[in-house]
Amino acid sequence: MKNAVKFIITIVIFYFLFQYIDFENVVKVLEKSHGGFILLALIAQLASTLIAAYRWRLIMKLLHFKEPVSFYVQSYFRGSFFNQVLPGSIGGDAVRVIELVQKGYDKKDSIYGIFVDRIIGLVGLLVLNLLANNLFYGNFPAWLYQLLNLIALGGIAGFSLLFIFERFTFLTKFSFSNLFVRLSKRLNSLYVSKMLLIQHIAITVVVHIFSILAIYGLALSVEVHLTLQTLLIAIPPVFLLTIVPISLAGWGVRESGMVGILMLVGAQKEEILVISVLYGLLLILAALPGAWFWNRNKQLIQEKT
Repeated sequence: MKNAVKFIITIVIFYFLFQYIDFENVVKVLEKSHGGFILLALIAQLASTLIAAYRWRLIMKLLHFKEPVSFYVQSYFRGSFFNQVLPGSIGGDAVRVIELVQKGYDKKDSIYGIFVDRIIGLVGLLVLNLLANNLFYGNFPAWLYQLLNLIALGGIAGFSLLFIFERFTFLTKFSFSNLFVRLSKRLNSLYVSKMLLIQHIAITVVVHIFSILAIYGLALSVEVHLTLQTLLIAIPPVFLLTIVPISLAGWGVRESGMVGILMLVGAQKEEILVISVLYGLLLILAALPGAWFWNRNKQLIQEKT
């Protein structure tokens, strides 16, 4: 039922999007595409995934998980494959949890490690957006900078508050707030060194920069002249929108978000749509190694049994 609803929402979004877009112009933009830049974009996206897998490994190491880097790389790609190619009832995070449990690790600790990985990923995105907004101020309307800064600062402040919730012992009396107190205790025990936390966030910023470089490469491939500074401001809020699980693998939401925000700097909506669709296809292509890792893992399990 969830997948059916997401499918319907995705179709509806694209339907309304194409009401305002000349499909013939979309085809003309696609005809200009250059394979070399698309290849560079793919390399950048693969690099983003590899660095994200390495960050996950660093987090799990703090929780005393002892798997090698290769396991986290393969598991991360397998998770990406399920998220992008098979967005069904079992998501990429669930795949990663299952694989850790199969290795003999505690299920709750596995879920917690992936939760922290997700949170750090989100905070890194907010930090990148905050930095880009203030370093490259001037391309977008002032109200957009103010709104994005408010969202970024609010998210970062909320994350910072998680580290002091454990001091408010009276919150343990309520089941909902007690959850945040327990989470606060675990985060403080995990990140005793705040410098380590900063390092993990910095790695995440690099992860997102490589994803934005991939989009920049796709823009160059269709001869759309968007500066990297513009994309560093515009793309993080689009990524934030795609986190909301209302469509299949972010399709439709990503396209609407990119068209809406990049039209503010005079970009043509047909060109933006092409870039966004190409990026969606690029994500699928970049996730395909996960299919190979998945099949290889199944074969190894069968050989052992």
